[in-house]
Order: sequence, then structure tokens, then C-alpha cells
Amino acid sequence: MTSIFRTVMGADFERLHPQLRRRFSVGLTSGEACTGRGVMDRIWHGGRHVKPFLALGTTRNILVPREGRAIPFTIENVPYTDTYGRETVSFVRTFQLPGGPRRFDAQMVLGPRGDRILDYLGTHQHLASDLHLSTDGKGGLVIRSGIHRFREGPIDVRVPSLIGGDAEVRESYDEESGRFRIRVRVVNRHFGPLFGYEGSFTATYSEVRHGGVRPGLRPVREEARA
Repeated sequence: MTSIFRTVMGADFERLHPQLRRRFSVGLTSGEACTGRGVMDRIWHGGRHVKPFLALGTTRNILVPREGRAIPFTIENVPYTDTYGRETVSFVRTFQLPGGPRRFDAQMVLGPRGDRILDYLGTHQHLASDLHLSTDGKGGLVIRSGIHRFREGPIDVRVPSLIGGDAEVRESYDEESGRFRIRVRVVNRHFGPLFGYEGSFTATYSEVRHGGVRPGLRPVREEARA
């Protein structure tokens, strides 16, 4: 077995910077978890019309409702086996905003055909998105979202573009500073930019069998549908 990210990217995985290859090799095979700690230089939002969506998403740890600069930040990438026997890697981001911390939770699993990553968002995994990974030609990683779906009980519907957002994540490694750099941008096809952040962080690695999955990191509800 190999990491879910290496499986999806194939030969392109070897074109990533060595530090990115290690970071995205976390999984049950490597036995490692990765914790990133750093600062978001900027967290931004679109116009006033996006605030209700951001506020609603906050109730399930999806998106971040406040703007800010120089915001302390952590990201926890911990592999585990979910309720349905799938290898899962957490992407739990915590922003230390004025007034209290805010989280943006996601759990990633390998698609059933091994050609994509499924990104389950929030505490209850009601939202799911296909992710497509590629290199930027300079050793960096580019992640773009595909189809979004909403799932609750018997409901399983595609999120219309009118209310959905297309996400692009760019991550690279800066040799000079010894830090990972990240830029996230979410855009609605009709209303324009919705949300984003950019900053940098350092990473430390730990053995999963020693640390395990800390309480509160896994979602409250897990979704079986791919």
C-alpha cells in the first residue's frame, strides 16, 4: 500500500518537492501524522452577500466567518481507519482568531476507483467534493475541487453552482525560510470570490501508533457514500 495522495497522482507525485512528498505521504503505511504550525498572513472574505453562507458553515466547522491578518494557525493531518474501513487522513485547520478559535474540518479518503480524493467537509460530512491533484511544474502541489454533493439521510444531491464554490489550494516549500507556503481561494462562478487565506507554516511528524487520533479530531458523523 501507499499514501492516498501518491496513489492518485501516480508519477506526478515524484515531481513534488521532497518536503511536500513527505508531508503528503502521511498515511497508515507510513505510520506518520503531520502537524503544521504557522501564521496565516491574511484571511479574507468576499462581499457582504457571502456572510450568511460563512456563518452557516461555521456551525459545522466549514469555512471561517471572520477576516484577519497574522493569525496563528495549525493543521492536523492524522491517518486512521474510518467506520467503513477506509483509510482516512484528517485535514483539521484551527485559526486562533480574536474572540476564540475557529475550525475548518475535512477528512480525505481515496475514491473507489483510485483516481480521485474524496473530501468530506465539516463535523457531520454533509458536504463532499471530488479533489483533483497536480503539480505546478515547480515542485508545488495544486488541488482543485470538482463536483460538490450534499448528503443527509436519503438526500444525495449535487450542489448547484449558484450556491457552491470552486476551491483551489496551492502549496509549496520555501527552501530559504524552511517553511511550507499555502494559498487557498474559493470562488463562486456567479458571485466571484467567497473566501480564502494565505500564509506559511513548519511541519513536525509523529508516529500514529503512539499519538493516535486525539479526541475531537474525527467527525461526529461519517458518510459512507462516495
